[in-house]
Amino acid sequence: MTVTVFLGSLLGAMAIGTPIAFALLLCGVALMFHMDLFDAQIVAQNVVNGADSFPLVAVPFFMLAGEVMNAGGLSRRIVAVAMALVGHIRGGLGYVAILASCILASLSGSAVADAAALSALLVPMMVRAGHDKARSCGLIAAGGIIAPIIPPSIGFILFGVAANVSITKLFLAGIFPGLMLGLGLVAAWWLVVRHENLAPPPRATKGEVAVAVKDGFWALMLPGIIIFGLKFGIFTPTEAAVVAAVYALFVAVVVYRELKPSQLFDLFASAATTTAVVMFLVAAAMVSAWMITIANLPAQVGDLLEPFMGSPTLLMAAIMVLVVIVGTAMDMTPTILILTPVLMPVIKQAGIDPVYFGVLFIINNAIGLITPPVGTVLNVVCGVSKVSMEGVIKGVWPFMLVQLFVLFLLTLFPSLVMVPAAWLSH
Repeated sequence: MTVTVFLGSLLGAMAIGTPIAFALLLCGVALMFHMDLFDAQIVAQNVVNGADSFPLVAVPFFMLAGEVMNAGGLSRRIVAVAMALVGHIRGGLGYVAILASCILASLSGSAVADAAALSALLVPMMVRAGHDKARSCGLIAAGGIIAPIIPPSIGFILFGVAANVSITKLFLAGIFPGLMLGLGLVAAWWLVVRHENLAPPPRATKGEVAVAVKDGFWALMLPGIIIFGLKFGIFTPTEAAVVAAVYALFVAVVVYRELKPSQLFDLFASAATTTAVVMFLVAAAMVSAWMITIANLPAQVGDLLEPFMGSPTLLMAAIMVLVVIVGTAMDMTPTILILTPVLMPVIKQAGIDPVYFGVLFIINNAIGLITPPVGTVLNVVCGVSKVSMEGVIKGVWPFMLVQLFVLFLLTLFPSLVMVPAAWLSH
């Protein structure tokens, strides 16, 4: 009955159009009334405690870093470097989009920001080169979701806080799976364009490559700084967010001089608005998370998953299928905040490494950003590129299937995550 009350109140509130944050509050309150525990002070206290977390300070700074990189010319220069390196290959603009997605992922950690930037920069170029617009938008949407997986990642920060798992370990464990997703997109794009007879742009000369790399040097330095600092313990993930934001501001304002002081207020306001939405979700989720613990929902979910408990691989596969289904109807942040407190006790009971689970859980949630009908990244690409949702859904399918296949491989072979993570951690 408790699970029914939880799901019924949450899905019912969402069905009538209640914003996710308020739906989370409502389902927490519904559980309180069901268990005869309602107390307004407990609700208020959990809301305040939900946002009172030092690791979450990283969220506004990574948001700000993403805004600055797009407005300050860093994103454009990264695309130029990718263009100089791989633009001459058949279907080269697609490979440019994938390479740029991987590099931008190591800068902002936001799928929406990366997809918006690449849509604005590359979709017009790909259409002029003769590529199908819907397919181009689908590729860029699929590339954008690499951002929550390659560090820095806002998704890993939220999961780390909710599950009490080391965010640094999550960051380092996400690097190789993120690159695998990129390689999967390369294979899918090669299959898609191999029959096209479009003339690729001429190969860039060594001098042009050198100029592009030199111009983008300051932007390309940031991923190395963050990964180096995390690996050797120079700064925490929260401090890495501050480093990223300050570095991006310095490069955009002082080095590239594309960002004027008069533009800073609007950038700060935009980052603050996005942060407020995320933080209110986190705060509201703490009420339902507290009630999930009190109502012992994880034990009930564990009973439902009991047939799979003897095999960690089967259990992970069952959970991944569940998260894929949830991801079609719910955005990434609320999915993390709702399911993490429910699933983590089950994961620990089954003896599955929490870092390994966290990486696959976030990859699955990231794929949910391009699954219809909700698909936040699909909506962003539609809006920026002026293309119909139906067209983007048709264009993204081959790339989403490849990413689901990568997720399947990671579920089947945990060493693909844990071996590189162990190497990077030492």
